[in-house]
Amino acid sequence: MNDQQSYYETMYILRPDIAEDEVTNHIDNYNKLLEEFGGTILDSQMRGKRRLAYQIAKHREGIYVQLSHQGDGQHIFKIEKAMRLSEDVIRYMTVKQEGPLPTPRPSTKSATQGDDKENKETKVESKEKQPLESANTSTSGQDDTETKKNAES
Repeated sequence: MNDQQSYYETMYILRPDIAEDEVTNHIDNYNKLLEEFGGTILDSQMRGKRRLAYQIAKHREGIYVQLSHQGDGQHIFKIEKAMRLSEDVIRYMTVKQEGPLPTPRPSTKSATQGDDKENKETKVESKEKQPLESANTSTSGQDDTETKKNAES
């Protein structure tokens, strides 16, 4: 990664009462603006409608959108200004990320279900191994105490 090209994540919350096609229009609009201002979009995901932790502008829910992008940092001020002027965006926040660039996740549900099955199998295997290891450590602890008793005798 270049020193001039940093990786950023912007999370913004849209009003919950706007239509689904308007949500996609907003997402496309901000993605185009970001590219016009010199940024490179790595990943853009709509996280869906969720309940807010506290009421914002008389709204209890919001539509969350996560945008991962890369650039020199000059594009952030411009994209945030566009969000600030929009009445449909109730909150936004951009964070500079450290470390390797993210890999985009597949948006298909069948792929995530396959991943979940693999994760469950891995968890089951790790749980099965833990009692065996703990049983070995407990018996080795008993052997040590028996050895100490025999040494004292």
